[in-house]
Amino acid sequence: MKNDKLRNIKKELLSDNWYTLNKYSFEYLKEDGTWEIQHREAYDRGNGAVILLYNKGKRTVVLTRQFRMPTYVNGNEDGMMIEACAGILEKGNAEETIKMEVEEETGYQIEKVQKVFESYMSPGSVTEILYFFIGEYESKMKVSEGGGADDETENIEVLEMTFEDALQMMTNGQIKDAKTIMLLQWAQIQQLFDCLP
Repeated sequence: MKNDKLRNIKKELLSDNWYTLNKYSFEYLKEDGTWEIQHREAYDRGNGAVILLYNKGKRTVVLTRQFRMPTYVNGNEDGMMIEACAGILEKGNAEETIKMEVEEETGYQIEKVQKVFESYMSPGSVTEILYFFIGEYESKMKVSEGGGADDETENIEVLEMTFEDALQMMTNGQIKDAKTIMLLQWAQIQQLFDCLP
């Protein structure tokens, strides 16, 4: 990592209670040639992966619904969020992580996934890169009820709906999760359900 406009970077640990919160102090070279001291906090929760499970024949997608405390304290009346299946990377491997998360959360055991893009989700405050995948599912791939890992205090409801219903829920505000909106819009732009197999 090299940026000639940065110097004298100092890092101070503020919290490592759940993930890691650091405060960075540094000098930044402005356009007028002067150096300015700046301070930023960065939350490191690791990188993650997310997937849109889809079935072309039925024109359906599988999403999840669960309680999210940060949304509850910021205006989400019941704290429930409809989301694409996602998780923090295990040992840095996005593809294997997302397959494992799919089985834990939705009960589907899928073999093939396709990475479609990656994104910094909140670059002003969080270090996370999220890897976005799509994957086809069929009824015969269902091996359990899903619902999340027992040791992770997850209470996940599995939702199967038509792609059109998911788009409508995005439009009317029932789906407010950024990663899910990004995948649904990607699928719409790429005409995922309209192209030939």
